[in-house]
Amino acid sequence: MRLALLGVRGSTPAPGAAFVRYGGHTSCVAVLPDGPGPPALLLDAGTGLRDLGTLLPGGCPFDGALVLTHLHWDHVQGLPFCPPLDHPGARVAVHLPAPQGADAAALLARGMSPPHFPIGPDGLRGRWSFAATPDGFDHAGLTVTVARIAHRGRTHGVRVESGGRAVAYLPDHSPATASPPLAAAARRLAAGVDVLLHDAQFTAAERATADAYGHATVDDAVAFSEQCGARALVLTHHAPSRTDDELDALARCVAGRAPRVTVAIQGTVLDVR
Repeated sequence: MRLALLGVRGSTPAPGAAFVRYGGHTSCVAVLPDGPGPPALLLDAGTGLRDLGTLLPGGCPFDGALVLTHLHWDHVQGLPFCPPLDHPGARVAVHLPAPQGADAAALLARGMSPPHFPIGPDGLRGRWSFAATPDGFDHAGLTVTVARIAHRGRTHGVRVESGGRAVAYLPDHSPATASPPLAAAARRLAAGVDVLLHDAQFTAAERATADAYGHATVDDAVAFSEQCGARALVLTHHAPSRTDDELDALARCVAGRAPRVTVAIQGTVLDVR
């Protein structure tokens, strides 16, 4: 499988000349097949979702599943601004971290409906379904496993497996403050993965803010990847104030670490082999 990094920022988009090389869109990853073909699975719907059309030929609508790790604004704001999703021909199955038995669409509508936004989820064109995310499901040749992890509010991490390869996506995660059950769940999701995309919004000098908001430092992410035996770590969910030059410096600091550590760049397509 391949991973298209459509958005790699956290909290808010980061526009401007100082954020061009790493990108300013918030969290969104598209999972693509090894060969030709459109993505059938999306992870989060931050503003990076607006660029989904670059992965679909000729303005085709999206047909697949969308897993939301949680409902903070930076992970859902792209939903009404993505033409391949808001399309009469779209078919979108949304899985979100709602309590079992809850009205998932109503939960999403709490942040996306008048007066906060002109339309609610029911105003999106196409065929949409909304449901609480199950612990696991199969979709388009992908095996998806989901578990609750440590962050502010109900938040999920995601593991995706296909063809003997595995990736884990934990864009908002606080290993340093996790309770034992949540810590164990996160480690199971990331155990032995080929690629781990992990929250690295803060530096060690910003520890107090990281803990207060339920995020990881760069050192937390590296230590967590080592504990889980990940083959490669991609640091993501960059702070909106972290400039390209500062991310270059961060990349130099983690170069040569084991496992292999890189810094997420918007628009990159990772080949998971």
